[in-house]
Amino acid sequence: MTAPAHALRVASGAGRGALLAAILASGMVFLDSTVVNVALPRLGAELDATVASLQWTVNGYALTLAAFVLLGGALGDRFGRRRVFLVGAAWFGVASVACGLAQDTGTLVAARFLQGAGGALLTPGSLAVLQASFHPDDRGRAIGVWSGLSGVSTALGPFLGGWLIDTLSWRWIFFINVPVAVGVVLAGLRWVPESRDCDASRTGGERFDVAGALLGALGLAGVTYALVNAPARGLLSTPVRVATLVGLLAAVAFVRRERRRGDAAMLPVGLFTGRLFPVLNVFTVVVYAALGGFTFFLAVHLQNAVGWSALRTGLATMPVTILLLVGSARAGALSARTGPRLPLTVGPVVAAVGLLLLRRVEVSASYWVDVLPGVVLFGFGLTLVVAPLTASVLAAVPDRFAGVASGFNNAASRVGGLLAVAALPLLVGLSGTGYAQRAVLTAAYREALAWCAGLLLAGAVTAALLVHRPSGRSRP
Repeated sequence: MTAPAHALRVASGAGRGALLAAILASGMVFLDSTVVNVALPRLGAELDATVASLQWTVNGYALTLAAFVLLGGALGDRFGRRRVFLVGAAWFGVASVACGLAQDTGTLVAARFLQGAGGALLTPGSLAVLQASFHPDDRGRAIGVWSGLSGVSTALGPFLGGWLIDTLSWRWIFFINVPVAVGVVLAGLRWVPESRDCDASRTGGERFDVAGALLGALGLAGVTYALVNAPARGLLSTPVRVATLVGLLAAVAFVRRERRRGDAAMLPVGLFTGRLFPVLNVFTVVVYAALGGFTFFLAVHLQNAVGWSALRTGLATMPVTILLLVGSARAGALSARTGPRLPLTVGPVVAAVGLLLLRRVEVSASYWVDVLPGVVLFGFGLTLVVAPLTASVLAAVPDRFAGVASGFNNAASRVGGLLAVAALPLLVGLSGTGYAQRAVLTAAYREALAWCAGLLLAGAVTAALLVHRPSGRSRP
């Protein structure tokens, strides 16, 4: 990677402007991921949605984001990080307008697919422009500022989203992205210098693997379609069987293609030569599946079964984000001293206890007595996991694979949430308009949280038996 001709400094006006662009972009993507679950009951009622439609509203975005995030990073390396970053911001803004204007669930889901594709350009791009634009002496500080302020936007997301839903409409959680996207584009054009990987441009971009990305997306889409539509169509129906077969064949073809391409693949096989990296990503899928299932069911249950407003529902989980902001650095330091096995084992157990406590939340529940203790335990357990997991993933691979390893682990976390939202309603018998029926929803919610707690405990066992301290990165 080549440095820009005039490397930015954090204290300079241009440096602050570039940081502003990256922070607004990340904040927009993070905000969207935190508030859509809160909006599900309202948009479901207005659009006469089924459970499957609500699942696709969440999963349409998650699927394209997970499938194309590695390709988004490769596009930036080849064609220019600022260019792809700005295209992603504009794309995300336009898709958000389409989401907000949707008059039926089919249009909304299609727009969410497009929004996820825009997010796949923004998610790696916001960090890449900082890494490529700032002077080496200031990169750590710039990334720290970006991480901290992006985290603040995530913390404010549930409050802002709940207020918009209650005061205006669920549509405004999408419309709010438009001025933010405009700000990203203007700040990026004004202050972010262009950069690209000249080696990738000269060689034609060996990791510019469109076919691999499409096969990965098709594999995820087939399996997701089968899981989402099985309750209504039946497990043995022709559409479900065809979707399952297509998904599995695409997944096999993806693995074979990546093996043939070797280190030039979008997902190089060199990542999987050691035992630790695959184990950590299995752990990631399991833990983030529990997180995705929990957030999906809790938001719907608190509004449709307990009777809370969207704002109160959004505020209910804020302690999780606050604990992550306050405690992640300390959890990372603990992992550095003890190795990752301890926090990755204890964290999921604590989080599972929190979910089991939250199963008792019902009509007339008290936030302070019935909700807060479980939320705090879940947030504390998640805090023990996130930073040690990220650090261990990066330490488990050679330096030259650090970027793609981080991207793959990010995709693995999103795949976990996607599969949980697709599978859990099938497992707990929630379909059709059952989410609007208090008794049906309450039974499904309790069973879903038991499944999520079980996933967390499975993650803890995996960490206890298979995770060890990384031996250090291999040389490039």
